[in-house]
Amino acid sequence: MEKILKELENLQEEAKLAIGKAKSDVELNDVKAQYLGKKSKYQEVMQLMRGLSVDDKKKLGMAGNDYKMKVEAEVEKKVLELEKQKIKEKLAKETIDVTLPAPKLSKGSIHPLMQVKEEFEDICIEMGYEVEEGPDVEWDKYNFEMLNVPKDHPARDMQDTFYITSETLLRSHTSPVQVRTMLKKKGKPFKIICPGAAYRRDNDDATHSHQFSQIEGLVVGKDITMADLKGTLTTIFTKLFGKEMNIRFRPSFFPFTEPSVEVDVSCYKCGGKGCPLCKHTGWIELLGAGMVHPNVSEMAGYDSKKYTGFAFGVGLERLTMVKYQIDDIREFYTNNLKFMRQF
Repeated sequence: MEKILKELENLQEEAKLAIGKAKSDVELNDVKAQYLGKKSKYQEVMQLMRGLSVDDKKKLGMAGNDYKMKVEAEVEKKVLELEKQKIKEKLAKETIDVTLPAPKLSKGSIHPLMQVKEEFEDICIEMGYEVEEGPDVEWDKYNFEMLNVPKDHPARDMQDTFYITSETLLRSHTSPVQVRTMLKKKGKPFKIICPGAAYRRDNDDATHSHQFSQIEGLVVGKDITMADLKGTLTTIFTKLFGKEMNIRFRPSFFPFTEPSVEVDVSCYKCGGKGCPLCKHTGWIELLGAGMVHPNVSEMAGYDSKKYTGFAFGVGLERLTMVKYQIDDIREFYTNNLKFMRQF
């Protein structure tokens, strides 16, 4: 019996040494199987229990349990040691050399459309205008009817509108904000601009988009004339383009203004002398405008004999393309970083 117990003691020391030499989880599992597995030397010793007396069986059983507990404890100790070693090696690999230069980070910038929009707003605010906004999903009543465009009016063919129901739509211009403001002001004079998105069923190309941005202006007061409109636009565009601009009115038609005009500005590149940008005319077409139609004023609660006003509407993309000589509207929406970094 003493020989068996001594063999088990020696086996325990041997297992302890083997566990200590293990350098990975795989090696440790192999050692564990060698000294505790079903085909291990430990199991061979324990098989000798069959031929022993009852007292010797108890002694061997106790010694076997003690062996198993101590070997398993050594295994757990080694597991923790290997885990610490893994963490140490990982930290060594991921060490950051703080003396190395940091990677270059790209800086963001304000979108060119937003730059021009904010610049336009600042110019108008300095002139005493307020900025008004309205919903993108609009009633037909405000988008058309109160702008002197009743149902089945031929002018509706000019705008391919996105209808949601027969009475609701995606606004085709920002003019509904003008109507809402006139109703809110309840017959009092005011000056506003209305920046925002508009939607029309256009086929996207270099100069058209189904979603675009507009800035509309509206002034209502006593004795407002076309001269006020021309002076206002001359001031705005001179400040916006950084050069003195000439304004030219050409007769046109809009159902919500009378008289109505198309507005050209002198070519900022050639100063009106003629160049490829202005097609050698000296002028660049920029927006539509006119005097507020009496019907629009009356429907909004204004006495058209007492109050007059002017309105203008300009595409924000158009302004930005002219200001920065951009020839394709799609550049604004394609997230081209090379393009954006110019601004």
